[in-house]
Amino acid sequence: MKLSNFGFNLPQELLAEYPSEYRDEARLMVLHRDTQTIEHKLFKDLINYFDEGDVMMLNNTKVFPARMYGNKEKTGARIEVFLLRELNAENRLWDVLVDPARKIRIGNKLFFGDDDTLVAEVIDNTTSRGRTLRFLFDGSYEEFRKKLLELGETPLPKYIKRTVEPEDEERYQTIFAKHEGAVAAPTAGLHFSKHLMKRLEIKGVDFAEITLHVGLGTFNPVEVEDLSKHKMDSEQIIIPEESAKIVNNAIDHKKKVCAVGTTVMRSIESSVSADKHLNPYEGWTNKFIFPPYDFSIANCMITNFHTPKSTLLMMTAAFAGHDFIMRAYKEAIKEKYKFYSYGDAMLIL
Repeated sequence: MKLSNFGFNLPQELLAEYPSEYRDEARLMVLHRDTQTIEHKLFKDLINYFDEGDVMMLNNTKVFPARMYGNKEKTGARIEVFLLRELNAENRLWDVLVDPARKIRIGNKLFFGDDDTLVAEVIDNTTSRGRTLRFLFDGSYEEFRKKLLELGETPLPKYIKRTVEPEDEERYQTIFAKHEGAVAAPTAGLHFSKHLMKRLEIKGVDFAEITLHVGLGTFNPVEVEDLSKHKMDSEQIIIPEESAKIVNNAIDHKKKVCAVGTTVMRSIESSVSADKHLNPYEGWTNKFIFPPYDFSIANCMITNFHTPKSTLLMMTAAFAGHDFIMRAYKEAIKEKYKFYSYGDAMLIL
């Protein structure tokens, strides 16, 4: 498979700027791999495809307000700083992206907030837009983190052209988000409502939570035609022992194991035992899944509609089959399904 196998034209009006009014009333396209058929439903109809003992695997990462705006010393130029990951808590070192990058060099200082109580010094270049910052702040670590939260805003994807609204803070978070560390939401999970979770629970569906802190590597464009040459950025994952037990029990009893989102799928495929069971794991993954690929753990998945030529589309194509997924996308465009973070969803069985 080559990069050019994953291109398609996406009309601008199908990019979702807002989510459905009710989370579980987004549209749901259901793909049946065995019969190669497609159904059109609502997300809340998901319950009809699962039975007692089936497992839904959820990513419980929590998005933090990673986008900040500062002013460059002397010139006062407004600079966007996107926090990627904390490198060293004690020294307050962070990996960030800056925009416009051409203006930011090693040694520059950036001032944040109306009172300039938070200052950052650029100490290294990492990529064309990447920098390492050392934050300078008079106060404890807890006060420093509180300041970051106060100054940051919800990191909505760039294609959402509107300004961030206060409601986005809750909208861009799954209802099961617990562990802060992601710079983007695991968007397949955004469709779950408390009511739907309760109904699934009453039906006997089990939930197994893992954590993958979504980084920007997930969204980095693929720039090589030969997919085997693309390198994914590493992202932190935690697969607790309890979750591995729930999943392995379902595998042993031939039940459905549903990966809710590409982040879950990438996590579980990064920790597979020799007999195709899930191992507990805490560490990092840079796994890149594209066709052909033999999946070991999940036998169904929920995902959003993704960007042309993205690693996320490649993974869903590996799971559903390339020709079937491209046919489904063609139909989604014809039926005006909404794409990306706040868009509609797909269930692949």
